[in-house]
Amino acid sequence: EDLKKNLWTNKAEIPNNNFDDDNNGYVDDVYGWNFKSETNEVDNRGSGSRHGTPVAGIIGADGNNEIGVTGVNWNVKVMNLVHGGDEASVIAAYDYVLQMRKKYNDSDGKEGAFIVVTNSSLGIDYGQPEDSPLWCNMYDALGEQGVLSIGATSNSNINVDQEGDLPTTCDSEYLITVTNTTKLDDLNTNAGYGLNTIDLGAPGTNIWSTIPNNSYSASGWTGTSLSCPQVSGAVALVYSTLCSTWLNDYKQNPSLRVKDIKDAIVQGAEIIPALKNKSVGEGRLNVINSIKRANDI
Repeated sequence: EDLKKNLWTNKAEIPNNNFDDDNNGYVDDVYGWNFKSETNEVDNRGSGSRHGTPVAGIIGADGNNEIGVTGVNWNVKVMNLVHGGDEASVIAAYDYVLQMRKKYNDSDGKEGAFIVVTNSSLGIDYGQPEDSPLWCNMYDALGEQGVLSIGATSNSNINVDQEGDLPTTCDSEYLITVTNTTKLDDLNTNAGYGLNTIDLGAPGTNIWSTIPNNSYSASGWTGTSLSCPQVSGAVALVYSTLCSTWLNDYKQNPSLRVKDIKDAIVQGAEIIPALKNKSVGEGRLNVINSIKRANDI
């Protein structure tokens, strides 16, 4: 009930006609695609995942509607892509985003989707970039089309600079990596860190959000998976505040302007002692600071 208004809909696809109307390789992908079951079921039926519901709520639960919770955005479109727990399905999901945004760019907005950010509340603990070059290379490919990607780090008290983690150790100018902070601005004791690879922290401890069956978490969810959508939601919100001149320039020069948004998010973070020598920017997400920095560009 708190998400349906803000779900992305593929308007080029006719629901339930068993035909690929927009010729993107997926039949009836009205709300996205499930790369686990290779179906258009992206909710919590069978092969879906309850994990996506709180993540979506943090990004875009409807606001000012007198029910539930409020997302970082009150008015946004969330595209749902379910991965299958393996690297190939993650790459396929990113490629879906890539092709839909490329269609938008090439058609001057007549086809595809104007996707500005991906959220990946997933990963491989101790994963090494050299073992997953196709995965890591997706971030540059997405960035060149104007898509910024956000990745959650490990839910373990490890230095990912030394121990490894995917996707947060992938080397890309178009990837923002996130760890989990508490309401007291401490680093969660079960969260990865890294002076060279983790960009910033964001609230991810005891987060109230949407859960399946029109419910809301009573005890709160915890993990970097909850920190990641705070940042993804902030990216989308920053875009909504930018003037038409900036947005037009972004559409003409997507790979250049998207770096400005990353800088606004990372440099706009509020410095906290808990992240000193633990992250690149040593700060916790501050949405208003990022909005101000982006609008000063």
